[in-house]
Amino acid sequence: MGPIDKSAVQAALDRFLNREVYLHLETTNGAYAVHFHESKMTVGAYIRNGRISFSRGLIAGDGPYRVGLKLELGWVYAEGLTDFEVDKEDRLLLAGHDEMGRLAVALELSASPFEI
Repeated sequence: MGPIDKSAVQAALDRFLNREVYLHLETTNGAYAVHFHESKMTVGAYIRNGRISFSRGLIAGDGPYRVGLKLELGWVYAEGLTDFEVDKEDRLLLAGHDEMGRLAVALELSASPFEI
């Protein structure tokens, strides 16, 4: 994974338009991010292999970035993204890491299901 290149991420998002794809979306400041700081509430959200189709996919910001996917009846949205990769299986992998390299958010798209 490397730093986000907005034009490369936008091109990757465009390849998934109007297709049924698999979504992995995760956000956390849980145990491996907060490290048990007593003044912080642990929160997180996780979905893996949610099947979606989106008619519009946008990356915005100057870093950290945000990505929005326009669904038929709403949006999928992730903010705080810092890194990306398009892997050998042509999956788009986006992640947001804090200053210590800990994962805070991930948004991934694939034409086939992610491993469980």
